[in-house]
Amino acid sequence: MARRALGPATLAVTQAVDALAPAPWLVACSGGADSLALACAAHHVATRRGTPVRALVVDHGLQPNSDAVAARVVEVLSGLGLGAEVVRVDVVDAGAGPEASARDARYAALEAARRPDERILLGHTLDDQAETVLLRLARGAGVTSLAGIPPERGPFSRPLLGLGREVTVAACAELGLEPWADPMNADHRYARVRVREVVLPVLERELGPGIREALARTATLSREASELVAELAEETDPALATDCLHLLGLAPGLRRRLVADWLRSAGAADVAAVHVDAVDRLVTHWRGQKGVDVPGGRVSRRDGRLVFEQR
Repeated sequence: MARRALGPATLAVTQAVDALAPAPWLVACSGGADSLALACAAHHVATRRGTPVRALVVDHGLQPNSDAVAARVVEVLSGLGLGAEVVRVDVVDAGAGPEASARDARYAALEAARRPDERILLGHTLDDQAETVLLRLARGAGVTSLAGIPPERGPFSRPLLGLGREVTVAACAELGLEPWADPMNADHRYARVRVREVVLPVLERELGPGIREALARTATLSREASELVAELAEETDPALATDCLHLLGLAPGLRRRLVADWLRSAGAADVAAVHVDAVDRLVTHWRGQKGVDVPGGRVSRRDGRLVFEQR
């Protein structure tokens, strides 16, 4: 597939992948338009570079004939010259919901299949980023959560975050590929589907175009702010993280970050904003209160310091 033969959408996807540093790649491919276009572009770029690339299709087993769907995706990728295999996972819902549980199982399978030095490529797009930020805004998330989907984290890379879903759909059409349509992506029982098919179109219609890009910029700015606060927190003496007088003199964002980090290090599990708020009030609105409950323990104030007691 010569560069001059690439259609405009395929070229855009290929250029996004080509911006990644050279490395062996493991492409996660569900057979949907996003991951299928990503797999094709990764194969094209890696072949030109002479670097290894392969694909992994995760079968979650959540739908009838999921094994046949996964086998078909492998067949399509193999026809393109890209080596691929299927791994079956058991999705156990521990209370986080089917989407989160499936994602956790998928990521675990990808990391288990990853070879040394391989980067795992994921097909998240601009639409996924916008949906994520909007969902977290609706839940009252803080700046760290509003950072959205990171382009790079651990062994994972997401080169398509700057491209809309319409680009990957068009790329598949240019390549003569028919993506698999996951029925879950049309199920309005899921909040993300409602955001995608109802909320974002309404915002675009009522507020004008560019909502996706604006939400993505919010993610970038939030990530930068979060990284700055994290850097300042790391430079703070851990002993001062429980000193109420010291904490009171800090900017609220830094103080809350130090409190959250301290809670986690002390053994509190699943720390949420409501827990950080409660502990923060022991610093900023001290009236002799006995303490507050947090997941895994209780925090009280004694002699001007925060104290965590595990249950």
